[in-house]
Amino acid sequence: MERRTMERRTRGPGAQHERRRREISDAVLEIVAERGLPAVSLTEVAARAAVSPGRVQHYFPTKDRLIEAAFDRGNRRSAARIAAKVGQDLETAPPRPVLTAVLTELIPYDDETRAHMRVRQSFTGLALADEGIAARMREEYTRFHHRLALLVRRDQDAGLIARSLDARDAATGLAALAEGLAYYVLIGLTPPGTARDQVLAAVDALYGGPDG
Repeated sequence: MERRTMERRTRGPGAQHERRRREISDAVLEIVAERGLPAVSLTEVAARAAVSPGRVQHYFPTKDRLIEAAFDRGNRRSAARIAAKVGQDLETAPPRPVLTAVLTELIPYDDETRAHMRVRQSFTGLALADEGIAARMREEYTRFHHRLALLVRRDQDAGLIARSLDARDAATGLAALAEGLAYYVLIGLTPPGTARDQVLAAVDALYGGPDG
């Protein structure tokens, strides 16, 4: 019985539903990468995903829901890129390469990461006027900072980072630096390479210097 249930989930209507949601979300990311968030509409997304506008609206009734889906999809794709960069299980990999990969992935460096960060920044902007979205963002950031803090604590335990540092504060500061620099990159104020170097310098400082 359990096996048949799993097969229905992976091959039945539910799988088709999830596949269509992914395709529509990917269409949003492609449009944002090319022309920015203002170009996203039900009609544009439908044309890119090769479905009817009504089908898009069936899955995502509003533009805000489209952006939310693209935000989630971008996060999942980002996680996959981070895992590929580290080259091993993130739970068992040494903390420093994981921390570095996570933070530098927040700096836009190609169309895909630029689209992801545009959507991420736009979703953050929506949170300023929508308490529901703001509550979700608080939960997202709480989990994110917690994961970064765990990496910092692991290397504190290994003697690689000073124990006098507050791991949570260090994690929050690094995340804020990377996302602030990402915004500067998106508006053309700071080149991606410069922003990446600043993030790497902050990681170096956390470990006590380039050879930390």
